[in-house]
Amino acid sequence: MEPNPNDEKTLKELFQQADKLGNRRYHRLTQQDFDDYRKFDYWRYFNGRGECGTTLESKAWVNDHSDRHCPLCEQLFSQHGGKSIDHKLPRSQYPWLSMEFENLWVICRDCNIEKAEMHWYRYEQHVLLTYPDRYENARHARPIALLRSLANALINKSET
Repeated sequence: MEPNPNDEKTLKELFQQADKLGNRRYHRLTQQDFDDYRKFDYWRYFNGRGECGTTLESKAWVNDHSDRHCPLCEQLFSQHGGKSIDHKLPRSQYPWLSMEFENLWVICRDCNIEKAEMHWYRYEQHVLLTYPDRYENARHARPIALLRSLANALINKSET
């Protein structure tokens, strides 16, 4: 399915607004933001182990939010490095969203390594150009509700 140019314009605008809020918010990080950032490390990597979902809570979350296949490449997790918890909007750019579950998804380790710290908008473009057959999967996983909430927060801030 080809992207609708009007949808892409709206998406680009949402990301621009999210980035604008992100830049403002990033420079005003709170202690709670840092605590959540570290909480995610503990939640995902209990006792320093690099295995996905190593606390009881995170294992349950991973099991509830994944099956046997990566939602992006559709390959078996077991054949692509296992499961990996990823932030759709990178926590390096949005640390206050570290424990926001709408921002998390379970993908295979190979897809996570390739996505790295790419912003979602750039990542969708990358998938479209590199793996056009996977674009619909990336589009389906788009964090649209999260983006809208960030855009609304920016609009509300500018009105006050």
